[in-house]
Amino acid sequence: MTGSCRPLRLAINGYGRIGRCFLRALYEAGLAGELQVAAINEPADLASIAYLTRFDSTHGRFPGQVEAGEDHLLIDGRAIPVTHASEPEAVDWDDLGIDLVVECSGQYSDRPGISRFLAAGAPRVLLSHPANSAADVDATVVHGINQELLTGRERIVSNASCTTNAVVPILDLLGRELGLEQVLLTTLHSVMNDQPLIDGYHHTDLRRTRSAMQSIIPVSTGLARGVERLLPALAGKVQAKAIRVPTTNVSAIDLVLQFGREVSAREINRRLQAAAADRFRGLLAYSEETHASIDFNHDAHSAIVDGSQTRSIGPRLINLLVWFDNEWGFANRMLDVTRYWRGLWPDTSHHSQ
Repeated sequence: MTGSCRPLRLAINGYGRIGRCFLRALYEAGLAGELQVAAINEPADLASIAYLTRFDSTHGRFPGQVEAGEDHLLIDGRAIPVTHASEPEAVDWDDLGIDLVVECSGQYSDRPGISRFLAAGAPRVLLSHPANSAADVDATVVHGINQELLTGRERIVSNASCTTNAVVPILDLLGRELGLEQVLLTTLHSVMNDQPLIDGYHHTDLRRTRSAMQSIIPVSTGLARGVERLLPALAGKVQAKAIRVPTTNVSAIDLVLQFGREVSAREINRRLQAAAADRFRGLLAYSEETHASIDFNHDAHSAIVDGSQTRSIGPRLINLLVWFDNEWGFANRMLDVTRYWRGLWPDTSHHSQ
């Protein structure tokens, strides 16, 4: 890989759950010198931004000094300019010297929308969510699976979704080694900001108008499409459902897998445990402890296979349970993709495209 040693200048657009986790993961990993957050764009007021950076109900207190300045966030003595624009064109990304906009608002999913950042002076954009289609981005990356496809010439990259990052390494491994014929995925996902605490006019999906903390709520999902986009060998073989559950963080995926040959629960566990210790070390973990979801809060792995829950259903059908911190694991994968992609650029000047 090539690339200058100058710190990469990042801007976070949309400073909600993932935006704040991305910044915090960067600081907790000791990368604030290498990946410098040079701007935050968030419509909320600066006092609230500083407060929610300092105190987080899910991940605890920020491990550093955070203060609100007149027009900036002060973290460990370094000022990060804060703007409050609601449109990409309202920020002069070039004037701020930004090398990469990390788009965490979730509002831009097609190429015309994302390209508004480029037109406003941002050389590159990394999305914290899937694009509407493969054509809307230059690449969709799940770290550990296909980051080698990046060339450094891309301007728009998607980091896929937290659920895709959790399940694709497992499906890729087992598909390559054993051959997968059918896949059924059911995500048990923690509540999100598109749900209200009490019933209200909150969403066009009527189920999402219901109280997030009082019901288990089925919602629509594009997970099957996202998996097939990353693993084309599974095209037409994947179905997915998503159910929101009344917890604030850490989700699970229930997988039903039909293989092309006879397999056993012991063999599947052995292969996944070996991959967690080798090929997917740091991305995939394996445990047979008696877990509850809270055990994986603030866990940086993309996924944790609960081997105690693996079941064999006949000679070729296996059921798996996989845990993942849908905020923290994903934020850390965004850091991984940022660092990998940055290393491919000719240099890190914000004028280099």
